[in-house]
Amino acid sequence: MLKLYNTLTRKKEEFSPLRKGTVGLYTCGPTVYNYAHIGNLRTYIFEDVLKRVLIANDYSVTHIMNITDVGHLISDADEGEDKMEKGARREKKDVWDIAKFYTDAFKKNLKDLHIEPPTKWVRATDHIKEQIALIQELEDKGFTYKTTDGIYFDTNKFTAYADFARLKINHQKEGTRIEANAEKRNAADFSLWKFSPKGSKRSMEWKSPWGIGFPGWHIECSAMSMKYLGDTFDIHAGGVDHIPVHHTNEIAQSEAATGKPLARFWVHGEFLVLKSEEKMAKSASNFLTLDSLQKKGFDPLAYRLFTFSAHYRQKLTFSSEALKNAQKALNNLRGHVRMWDVPAKKGIAEFEKRFFDAVSDDLNMPQALAVMWDMIKSNNPTSAKHTSLNRFDSVLALGLASLKKKIIPNKDLLVAKKIDAARAIKDYTTADTLRSKLEKKYTVEITTSGTFIIPKL
Repeated sequence: MLKLYNTLTRKKEEFSPLRKGTVGLYTCGPTVYNYAHIGNLRTYIFEDVLKRVLIANDYSVTHIMNITDVGHLISDADEGEDKMEKGARREKKDVWDIAKFYTDAFKKNLKDLHIEPPTKWVRATDHIKEQIALIQELEDKGFTYKTTDGIYFDTNKFTAYADFARLKINHQKEGTRIEANAEKRNAADFSLWKFSPKGSKRSMEWKSPWGIGFPGWHIECSAMSMKYLGDTFDIHAGGVDHIPVHHTNEIAQSEAATGKPLARFWVHGEFLVLKSEEKMAKSASNFLTLDSLQKKGFDPLAYRLFTFSAHYRQKLTFSSEALKNAQKALNNLRGHVRMWDVPAKKGIAEFEKRFFDAVSDDLNMPQALAVMWDMIKSNNPTSAKHTSLNRFDSVLALGLASLKKKIIPNKDLLVAKKIDAARAIKDYTTADTLRSKLEKKYTVEITTSGTFIIPKL
């Protein structure tokens, strides 16, 4: 039984899809004006785990992810300069070239982290027609108004606007990072269509019933998710930063247009934070990229494993030391697999049940990892452990099934047995001397089950 925490209800619920055996999943993708930072990538890893767990529960998943290549403005309230224009000016390149470069970089990050691509990538600039049609529908139903700079959604007309994020509308303010828009009727109102500045031509602009311009950020996700998944679909996922603005606005404009719930489950991942408790953000210029970690010698999959050390709904503190520990754990894990016999026909049912119960309980990856290490340290045949670990890897995605066995010479195995014999008679001096000899070639683990020697990579 799969349970997920639903932001909509603020509780963990048993999941069942709208249509038997198939799940519609929408995940908010990147704004391709810069590299994704590792905080962003934590969200995409959690969403990948979500999809893998759905598949492990025998669901077929139709996964849609957007590429925001226009309309995402500097302010979270959808005001200010378009981030794509900002990126193009920063790098003195064409906006379309910027979009392609950072889209390709993002897709490479996903590949390096073993994140499965979506069923379909959808770009905002390929769906201008659908966005205009949705705005027209909102206009026809009386939810919009026009200002000198664009078409806005009137949040006062959508009475449930504050419900999703538990907002206190009267306390909301705008203009924190930019000058407030005096023409907006309500502080929470957001743009659906922005007019191009008079006297200048933008790199990305289109004709519309209201004038030449470009869509606001929020409208793309509503238009594209509903096009490919229907007016109501199963799961919408993203980061917690999307709850108070982006996802709240998606719900308002979608449900105002259709009169139906947009998504049945809303699943959100928490921030990756630095030791100062500050979240990683491009606007703060304090972000690390996956490429920067690789240049320091870290395997991307060590970062993937590191993210499993905290539940996706808990903040995760990043440090070089923590990542080094994850790299050691990954090397250790690979070393174990390289010692094992080929997979057997059957795994270890007890551990498989515990593992998949953990991941099906709101994606509890810390608990799942604990089960994995318990199994590795158990006295079960290595061939059976190998089979079960390969099944675990359908969710972990650490590339364990492709590892080749490495034969350990009998003379080294004999040294490990001598360590156990010395420790049995409390001759720790001899045991330590023998261990030092082995550690030149192996990682040595001394456990209650005996001494394990693991080939170094």
